Amino acid sequence: MTRRAAAIAASLALAGLVSACATATPYQPNIQGQAVSGGFSEQRLESDRFKVTFAGNSLTSRDTVEAYLLYRAAELTVQQGYDWFTIVERDVERDRRTYVERDPFYRPWYGPSYGYWRPYWRYYGGGFGWRTWDPYWGDPFWADRMDVRTVEKFEATAEIVMRKGPKPADDARAFDARGVMENIGPRVMRPVPKP
Repeated sequence: MTRRAAAIAASLALAGLVSACATATPYQPNIQGQAVSGGFSEQRLESDRFKVTFAGNSLTSRDTVEAYLLYRAAELTVQQGYDWFTIVERDVERDRRTYVERDPFYRPWYGPSYGYWRPYWRYYGGGFGWRTWDPYWGDPFWADRMDVRTVEKFEATAEIVMRKGPKPADDARAFDARGVMENIGPRVMRPVPKP
């Protein structure tokens, strides 16, 4: 393989990796090692009772996670041969982490081969006169040299009980499975098939 072909292949692989990382969790089973992390899972507790979970990645909003959980509960209800379900218990967990990293644009672009020399700048600070700044000591003018990111991930869980027949009109926790699928279905983002 020539250098040019290797560079093109590496660029395409990197572009695929970056695009996979920059995608909200689609409606998919939660399987380890897939291109985009997260998805739905369920556990049968009794013949008509399931625990359903949907985990999103850092680009998936809480609303989307909760909508996909509800859609999966409805889809599972229909797959099991039932007409409606009721939510017995529901919970949403939020994992929030803050990362503080040096801003890469403030890293010095010179190495040890320059000895004691290092760049510095002089600027006129209104009311303060002439001031200097260098990348090692910082200055109020350039004080924020850190990149601070806060990442949130949501995971929604519900315990559902499935039933047959017409949904009771007086139960606010009861959902018609086919009605939920019809209303939420058009907004459900499915995974992009691999070529």
